Amino acid sequence: MTAEAPPESPFILFMAEPMFSEELSRLKTWVHGLLLPVYGREVSTALPWCPQWWEHLEAVARLHALWLAWQDANAPGAALQSLSAWHRDHLNLTLPVLRDPSGPFAGCKRGSHRLKDVPYTDGVQA
Repeated sequence: MTAEAPPESPFILFMAEPMFSEELSRLKTWVHGLLLPVYGREVSTALPWCPQWWEHLEAVARLHALWLAWQDANAPGAALQSLSAWHRDHLNLTLPVLRDPSGPFAGCKRGSHRLKDVPYTDGVQA
């Protein structure tokens, strides 16, 4: 497996500046305008959320994939059951991973933001 992006990949982590920042801005608009108001639920130790979620690359990657799927399901001409499938196949799988107490926001508490340490690798060259 390689970290190189396929040509013109739509995946946000493969985007160079300024495209990355522009896409992140659009993602923030969707997360704050639709996702959190509708699906956010209360923050607790059992359901953590980081108000600086965009600083967690795993969260950015997962939320971006969720948003891409949302756009596809909500596109003109999409099948009538597309949004139901989006809930089942995308939202219901993504939110529990993000909000898991051991997930990407595990180090973040109300009023405290901490990025998780990445796993240590010894002598691995890409």
